[in-house]
Amino acid sequence: MKKTQHWRKLLPLAVVCAGLNFTGVGALAEDEGKTDHPGVTPGEMAYKGAPVPGADEMKRVVTPGAPDMTQAEFDLATKLYFERCAGCHGVLRKGATGKPLTTDITQQRGTEFLKALINYGSPAGMPNWGTSGDFTEEQIDIMARYLQHEPPMPPEWGMEEMKGTWKVHVPVDKRPTKPQHKYNIDNIFSVTLRDSGQVALIDGDSKDIIAVLDTGYAVHISRASHSGRYVFTIGRDAKVDMIDLYMNPPKVVATIKVGLEARSVETSKFKGFEDKLAIAGSYWPPQYVIMDGATLEPKKIVSTRGMTVDTQEYHPEPRVAAIVASHEHPEFIVNVKETGKILLVNYSDLNALSVTTLEAARFLHDGGWDSTQRYFLTAANQSDKIAVVDAKEREIEALVDAPKIPHPGRGANIKDPKYGPVWVTSSLGNENMTFIGTDPVNNPKHAWKVVRTLKAQGGGSLFVKTHPKSNNLWVDNTLHPDPNVSQTIAVYDINNLDAGYKVLPIAEWAGLGEGPKRVVQPEYNAAGDEVWFSVWSGQEQESAIVVVDDKTRKLKKVIKDKRLVTPTGKFNVYNTRKDIY
Repeated sequence: MKKTQHWRKLLPLAVVCAGLNFTGVGALAEDEGKTDHPGVTPGEMAYKGAPVPGADEMKRVVTPGAPDMTQAEFDLATKLYFERCAGCHGVLRKGATGKPLTTDITQQRGTEFLKALINYGSPAGMPNWGTSGDFTEEQIDIMARYLQHEPPMPPEWGMEEMKGTWKVHVPVDKRPTKPQHKYNIDNIFSVTLRDSGQVALIDGDSKDIIAVLDTGYAVHISRASHSGRYVFTIGRDAKVDMIDLYMNPPKVVATIKVGLEARSVETSKFKGFEDKLAIAGSYWPPQYVIMDGATLEPKKIVSTRGMTVDTQEYHPEPRVAAIVASHEHPEFIVNVKETGKILLVNYSDLNALSVTTLEAARFLHDGGWDSTQRYFLTAANQSDKIAVVDAKEREIEALVDAPKIPHPGRGANIKDPKYGPVWVTSSLGNENMTFIGTDPVNNPKHAWKVVRTLKAQGGGSLFVKTHPKSNNLWVDNTLHPDPNVSQTIAVYDINNLDAGYKVLPIAEWAGLGEGPKRVVQPEYNAAGDEVWFSVWSGQEQESAIVVVDDKTRKLKKVIKDKRLVTPTGKFNVYNTRKDIY
């Protein structure tokens, strides 16, 4: 089912009865030829955001020309907006992946228009919050009025606030000097249990759950330290947890809250600095913080507010997206989403921090290394480009077109039988998988060019994955509206890519009951002979992890446990710390 057809089915005649034709509902999203949530399905937009700050911290703003609201209504709308809308439109509503929702626009549209837009959605990708059952009729009315008031300013979050949340639960000198168990640490998986605010540590050998640990809300990623001893998680509520895998059972040994909303954490990997530092980037406030790698003590906070790369206009909310640790220099590579800048943060001297700014393209998101770990390829998703950073020479190598919202995760590195080493990304906005040549030495005519485009099952893909020991390339379609697609996985034979893909019924193999059963994020074990998939249903529904034999593509194991609540991202310690994908 194509995206436009899917959205047309969400817009009944009631929209026209409200005085808003089909085109009108999408107009707010389609001004200037852009879209509000390009390529985004209701599944993606239903992701819960970070918990809203306390109402006492978010001061009510009464705006001339806006409809009346009670304090209770304003507080409720602030909570709903922060949890469901801020991730796309920005906390200040200046626009991010989504269009701006500033009062000059919203007051002109009016309450009835906004109610219809919120209720029914639009073909541009605005979710149908009402007809889906996510918002009640009363909540829709409140939100439509709220959007016509100036947004409340959330509090800043500086060193005092960070240190007020910083806790070392187990001092360094009280931690073990060697593993206190017999698990193979390199084959442990850190699995996000999204809606329970936890991660599950699962033994990749026995498939047993080692521990379930409380973390930040909706952990976005887990990052293993260079040594593999520690796993760092960051929740959407900007809480960082440091887990010591040497302990029996593993425990959270330090925590800190680095802001109000966040997505990224990483640790230092350059020779001589291994495990010395950690860094976390925030969505709000827009900044990053460098911390001690053993205790999470905050050392240096740097704002990312500034000018955009294209129009050179000031942006008040440039959020920090992906962060990776350079293997070429003592640097963190930091993506600043809204301004389109990539920062090379040299951490060799925190008292004289050196930051080199590379201009790429707006709406930078995620990305990963090529097979040599010299070049960082990262998606500027709404700009439909892949930026290539030469980490050795510290410069932008290329900007490659990759249409319709590339979403690589870390991407996948394969040796294409025709074009040599390539890096692969899938897309949210269409069915294309884009192959980019990455070998400027032996294949210079193909380097940093799109050498191959393959069709996957459809749009809504979040992750592609392979392994150096595998002949398979896997792609999910987690956010595709058709359950026949979102509940399955497509797999290609790397040695015969033109043959197309095979479809495996991952959700069916899981043997679950009611629920959306979205299949998300292929992840390999340390040996590269198994690939793990999350089958993700609702918080009150049964979910599972399905393990597939990579060579035979046959079901090997289904991991079920009542503690596996909404499993999504999975991060194998060895592959994560070695940047293998």
